[in-house]
Amino acid sequence: MLLWVSLLVLAPVSGQFATEPKPVISLHPLWTTFFQGETVMLTCNTFRFHAPEKIKLYRWYLEGEIQSETLGNTHEVRETGMYKCQAQDSPPSDAVHLLFSSANLILQAPPYVFEKESVVLRCQAKANTELNGMTLYKHGEVLGVPKKTSEFRIYQAGLKDNGEYRCTGLKKDNETISSNAVKIEVQELFPRPVLKASSTQPTEEGTLTLTCETQLSSQRPDVQLQFRFFRDYTSPQPYWRSSPELQIFTIQREDSGSYRCEAQTVTPHLQKQSQQLQINVQRIVADVRLYSRPELVFEGKELVLICSVSGVPAPITVSFFKKRPWNKDAKIVTSSETEFKIPAVESSHAGEYYCAAGKNHRSFPSQTLTISVRVPVSRPVLTLRAPRAQPVVGDVAELHCEVQRGSLPIRYQFYHEAVALWSNSVSSKKAFFRFSLTEGHSGNYFCKADNNLGAQRSDTVSLSVRVPVSRPVLTLRAPRAQAVVGDVVELHCEVQKGSPPIRYQFYHKNVTLGNGTSLSGQGVSFNLSLTAEHSGNYSCEADNDLGPQCSEAVTLSITVMTGSRSGSVATSVTGGLLSLVGLAAVALLFYCWFPRKAGGRSTLDSSRNHSASDLHEPTYYNVPGWIELQPVYSNVNPKEGDIVYSEVRSVKRENRHAGAVASTPELLNDKDACVIYSQVKVASAPAPKPQLLDSSTPHR
Repeated sequence: MLLWVSLLVLAPVSGQFATEPKPVISLHPLWTTFFQGETVMLTCNTFRFHAPEKIKLYRWYLEGEIQSETLGNTHEVRETGMYKCQAQDSPPSDAVHLLFSSANLILQAPPYVFEKESVVLRCQAKANTELNGMTLYKHGEVLGVPKKTSEFRIYQAGLKDNGEYRCTGLKKDNETISSNAVKIEVQELFPRPVLKASSTQPTEEGTLTLTCETQLSSQRPDVQLQFRFFRDYTSPQPYWRSSPELQIFTIQREDSGSYRCEAQTVTPHLQKQSQQLQINVQRIVADVRLYSRPELVFEGKELVLICSVSGVPAPITVSFFKKRPWNKDAKIVTSSETEFKIPAVESSHAGEYYCAAGKNHRSFPSQTLTISVRVPVSRPVLTLRAPRAQPVVGDVAELHCEVQRGSLPIRYQFYHEAVALWSNSVSSKKAFFRFSLTEGHSGNYFCKADNNLGAQRSDTVSLSVRVPVSRPVLTLRAPRAQAVVGDVVELHCEVQKGSPPIRYQFYHKNVTLGNGTSLSGQGVSFNLSLTAEHSGNYSCEADNDLGPQCSEAVTLSITVMTGSRSGSVATSVTGGLLSLVGLAAVALLFYCWFPRKAGGRSTLDSSRNHSASDLHEPTYYNVPGWIELQPVYSNVNPKEGDIVYSEVRSVKRENRHAGAVASTPELLNDKDACVIYSQVKVASAPAPKPQLLDSSTPHR
């Protein structure tokens, strides 16, 4: 495919593809008739405007209906019918008819036959059909009887070879079978060329271009054309050229005459000649024009003044002038160049210009050209004006957009987060827009300035509108519905609106408990371990320096627990316990003192049976010697009632002040100390759960 494109570039024919070229279907194998069950590969070949790398989709038609769409340019078929292909954004190709025959004998021919080409016709029998001979017919007349091959060849095809062809075969049982008919139409490889000239009346000393135009068949893109030119029946040029154009530089009056061109193909060898074209060379008629590049002249940009001269033979001189109202026109430059450049245009360069072409002592001036210097807008500067450094909701702000340079009028546009706020065209180098701030006005702003010479955008300016805090909401979060002493309560204060940072303060009966700052705008929490004094009203305050707001008061009621059933009973029997403790103390003093006096140790009563009946009366045995003390516990069943223990110690007189703290070293060193526990049963009404009188009292 790339080879075809390169060949077309080698032989460009002016006007050859004036209209969009059609794709061409090529076949593999190169026949139009096949046996049923065989397959044919179709290739959709595009040219020039549809290079393969630019085409993404191919469409295939069978009998005018879309059969398939492929990403590649190949398509495999096995059905009889008329096939077309279409590349993306191209016209459909010419149709190719394929026949898939069920006959035992078929005649195969290529889809296209062109003049001067060698054509092969093949008479083909099915694999299971054996023939003793074949005969080729044209219009019913015998054309040939091949002996060693099934192929018939037509050399240098021409119009005489047009017609209907058929072949027959003789089977071994002398039965004659006939193939399908094939119609051959020899096409023109390229039409007779047409000679065209850039001008049939060129001016002397000018350049004449001759073009030999023809159109090569798109079905033969691999064929290369060559060209040559004649004048007045003289001998042609001795060499062929791949270009269809011939340029005659500095043409003279004697170059007038009749011209012809000839085109040929190398393989096959085919030549065709154009008709004559009369060329008459004219005398010099000067045409001098001045124009600018670009047409719109911008300040600071490059300006090129171009003096176009035609009808004046070279060499010439070109002069550029600027008109002056009260003085002689100023000559800017004179040279052989037809261009004059101003690298950076200034406003002073505005005015009227003309150029003149000089030949010997003659001058051919152009018409005047007025140059107007346009100044594009400079990059605008956006300024935000507000009544305070950090604007607040409700403030009135102004956006000022200003340019330093630019031709008027200028259209200004203000944007907030790429959304247009205001637009107007004014004859001024600045504009402003005033608006009252809301919370939604925070964000990025920019402006645009445009005077139809190129829009310019300002830098982005950020605006942060501060929002006063709303009234905060205080929430108390406790671990249970009714808070009690010892619970940890979380106080949470939060506002719905407000610009961070926000400072929060917590109050209990108007006394500050604590404070915290939120940098993200979320609420702040404060944890409080409850005591009986924490009952009362709580509130919080939020402030972001735009005016503090106080929450509504929240009342917290704390229940002071005096104990469960055990606590109540203990309170009622305090007097009885004190009496028991006194009696037990006297007994213990006697008990502990007596063994010492006797000089011996008490022994454990191993015969005592710790049965289930003893659960209500646990007994702790006192082993003489404090270091070796190993108390023996009997289980206390919590379900059987509440038990209150009292502890009695026996200490030496000189250490009685140290006996108040059980864990002091002096007490540990007192080997004569003895401890005994007594158990007090309390009869009371059943309670849901037993509680100790004092959870801080150590139990041993």
